[in-house]
Amino acid sequence: MIRFGWMGPSLAVATLFACAVPAFADETGVAAIHEQRREKGRICFVDHYHYGSSSGQASKKAALAAGIKSWADFTDFEYGSNWAHWGRAASKAAKCSQAGIGGSWSCDLSARPCR
Repeated sequence: MIRFGWMGPSLAVATLFACAVPAFADETGVAAIHEQRREKGRICFVDHYHYGSSSGQASKKAALAAGIKSWADFTDFEYGSNWAHWGRAASKAAKCSQAGIGGSWSCDLSARPCR
């Protein structure tokens, strides 16, 4: 029989899970599966890219902003907010195009996440 003393079983379980939280609360821990290196004062994935895209935007500026948000949202989901800053990313590329004259804008972006 296991005795939990004053803590009770639910507090003991909560304590166990609290100890299992990664050191950085805004990292998922999945980034460790990719090779990383220091570049210009930040840590970046060596050869793993993330992608973002947008479509149906009224301007190129809006399409680029929506594409960056798409890139950052997925990067945040997968690795945590430490990695989800487009401004810190490496090897950034963006290709934007307009559908016909006066049509909507779309962008496709790629970059290696850095923290």
